[in-house]
Amino acid sequence: MKKGDAQDPKGLIFESYRIEGITKPECRTIFLDWALSLPLEQNTSTTIGKLLAQYQPDQPDHPMTEVLNEGLHSMAAPRRRGGWRKRTRN
Repeated sequence: MKKGDAQDPKGLIFESYRIEGITKPECRTIFLDWALSLPLEQNTSTTIGKLLAQYQPDQPDHPMTEVLNEGLHSMAAPRRRGGWRKRTRN
């Protein structure tokens, strides 16, 4: 996995690991842009797992590693949002 591959089409994750002093909020913004750049048919959880396998061993304390882990866990446990059927009716 390198800049511009199937897991990271724009190389955003790759570049985030190269930015000196990057913060967690900046990583979250990059993660969102990355997620929006993936093809709809691509399994996001699987892709995040592959990115973690590549980057986490060498950079376990990097803010992007933390954001990727959070993304993986939130994808694994989706929450249902109420919607109109959950509202009380008169």
